[in-house]
Amino acid sequence: MEGVTDPVFRSLVLALHEPQGVPEDPLPPKGLGGAFTEFLRVSVHPRTEKDVRRHTGPRASAIPVGLQLMGNDGPRMAESARAAVRAGAPVVDINFGCPAKGALKGCAGASMLQDPGAMESLVRTVARAVEDESNGSIPTTAKIRAGYDRADRVEELARAVEAGGAALLTVHCRTRAEGYCPETDWSRLERAASTVSIPVCGNGGIERFEDLERMRQETGCAYGMVGRAALGDPWLFSDRTVSTQRCAEFLLDYARAIKASGPVSYRGIAGRLKQLLRLWTAGDLVPTEAARKQWLTESDPQRLLERLEALAGSTFLLPQPS
Repeated sequence: MEGVTDPVFRSLVLALHEPQGVPEDPLPPKGLGGAFTEFLRVSVHPRTEKDVRRHTGPRASAIPVGLQLMGNDGPRMAESARAAVRAGAPVVDINFGCPAKGALKGCAGASMLQDPGAMESLVRTVARAVEDESNGSIPTTAKIRAGYDRADRVEELARAVEAGGAALLTVHCRTRAEGYCPETDWSRLERAASTVSIPVCGNGGIERFEDLERMRQETGCAYGMVGRAALGDPWLFSDRTVSTQRCAEFLLDYARAIKASGPVSYRGIAGRLKQLLRLWTAGDLVPTEAARKQWLTESDPQRLLERLEALAGSTFLLPQPS
């Protein structure tokens, strides 16, 4: 989700949904209960409060947004976590799932799935730092994949995260080797959920609203996490049917928000829109793969925006031709 779920996109999605409380019931009400940032990489130096605030963006919704950290150095991760608490992050999450080459080369992300002991130690170090800085009021969570090359150690990985002191575990049901393949195996989520006493959040294979509840019922996961499917349907969490016009309005709102966030060309805006159009499923904006190809192969940013304007019945405020 790096490079897509930034504060601009995230704030627009959160604005579509009402905040949902998380009661004692292990199966809380349906809806969008929270979100996480893209990972904030911790490498040579700890991250500062300024880094955290830039990453989380302004607080515009009552829905909590946790900060996700990725790194492998305990002291630097701990200091970054303390900065996150001081910056107001309501949750600090540790990424053990990123399969990107850069993360693996730096022995972070999914690379750490090869050493459950190191994972446990890192979770413990970060959890203690967060607890000390927040006086116990802010939880530490962690996300893993089902394994590095195979899923035969998912129980061991889950236990490592719990033993380290995490309050919640998210499990992406694919292994690092499987990347983002279409096939998913939810039995891995069930194995993790039945192994630990902390709540487990399942990730992977949720394509529509009905899948959220089906995952919880079939696996015992308390929550479901949605990544790429939410890029294609920002309304997925609330079982809402939206029109083509509403889809076009959302994409134009996104374009306006990108433009307002800083210097960016119209070609850059079009590129960001195409990131979503490549996965878009909401409404009838992209009814066929042929229609998707038309959106993605449009080379003129102005024409792409004009097509959205025509569908939305609103104006993006393009610059006047010189």
